[in-house]
Amino acid sequence: MGQIKKPGQKPEVITLKAVAQHIGLTPGTVSAVLNDSPSARSIPQETKNRIHAAAKELNYRPNFFARTLRNKRTYTIGVIAEEIGDSYSSAIISGIEMYLRKRDYFFLTVVHRHDPVLLTRYSQLLSERGVEGIITVDTTVHEAPTLPTVAVAGHKKVKGVTNIVLDHVRAAVLALNHLKGLSHERIAFMKGNPLSSDAKDRWDAICQVAAEIGMKIDPELTVQIDTDDPTPMLGYPFTKQLLARKRPFTALFAYNDISAIGAIRALLEQGLRVPQDVSVMGFDDIPGAAFHTPSLTTVQQPLNRMGEVAAQVLLERIEGKKEYPCEIAIEPELVVRESTAKAPGAS
Repeated sequence: MGQIKKPGQKPEVITLKAVAQHIGLTPGTVSAVLNDSPSARSIPQETKNRIHAAAKELNYRPNFFARTLRNKRTYTIGVIAEEIGDSYSSAIISGIEMYLRKRDYFFLTVVHRHDPVLLTRYSQLLSERGVEGIITVDTTVHEAPTLPTVAVAGHKKVKGVTNIVLDHVRAAVLALNHLKGLSHERIAFMKGNPLSSDAKDRWDAICQVAAEIGMKIDPELTVQIDTDDPTPMLGYPFTKQLLARKRPFTALFAYNDISAIGAIRALLEQGLRVPQDVSVMGFDDIPGAAFHTPSLTTVQQPLNRMGEVAAQVLLERIEGKKEYPCEIAIEPELVVRESTAKAPGAS
C-alpha cells in the first residue's frame, strides 16, 4: 500500500536514478531511452519497452531544464500568425499543438496582424528566446530564414522554407462545377484581402477554371474584401455593396466561410432567401459551417491536419532530416449542405 500524503506535503519526486534501480539498469541506459538519444538506437526494443513501462508506473517526469542543458536544445518552436481568434488560424494552431504535445515540445505564438514592423520584431524575439524552428500561418515569408521554417498557406518559393498549400485549382474545379451543375450562370464572387496569403492564388485558380468550363465572371458581380475582420462582418458589408449595384445574381461564392455567413445575413435583410433565391458557397469548412442556418456548402481544407503536417515536417528538419520538400499540397473536398440549390427557374 502506498504512503498516505499529509495535507500540504509535497509529492515525492521520482528521479531517473530511481527508475534505473527499479528495473536493474544503469542510469545512462535509462536516460538514453527516455531522452531518445542517438545512443538509444543500439538498445533492444524489449529493453526500451521495459524502461518506458517503469517510467509510467513510477510516474517519472523528466527534468526539462536538465534535458535542455544536456542536449543544448530548448525543444521549443515559434508560431507566427496573422490572427489567432479566427476559425482558420485557431484550427491550424490546434493541429500544431496536438502534434507537438505528443513529442514533448513547447511552442510560443506571436500575432502580427499584417504589421511588417511587428513581424520583424517578433521574428527576432522568437530567435532570441531560443526557438529551434518556426511555423508561419497565413504569413508571407519574403527572405530566407536562419531557422528551419514551415509556412502554412505559404505561396512564395523561398530557400529554407517548406510551404504547406491547398490545391486551389482543384478547389475551384469542385466549387464552380457544383454551381454550374445547379444551373447557376449569374454568380457573384468575393475576392480575399490581398494581405491574405491565399487570396491571389485562390482568385487566379477561380479565373483559370471559370475560363476552362465556359463560366463568365462579371466584374460588376465581383467585390474586393479590404478588411481583415475575423467575424462575419468580413462578408456582410461587401454583400451589401453587391446588392446596391442592382445587378441580379443567383449564387455567391464567398472568400471563406466566415464571410459567407456574413453574406447570408445581408441577403436575408434584403428579403432574399438562401438558397431558394440565392445560393451561397463558402471555403474552409470551419466548425460552425455545419451548424449555421442554413448549413453551409463549402470547400473543405483540413486545417487541423495542415497544422499537424507542418509540425511534423518542422520537427523532422530540426532533428536532423537534411532533405525537405519545398512544397506539400493538400487536397480539398467539396462538402454539400443546405446553402446551395438549383438556380431559380432552372428545370
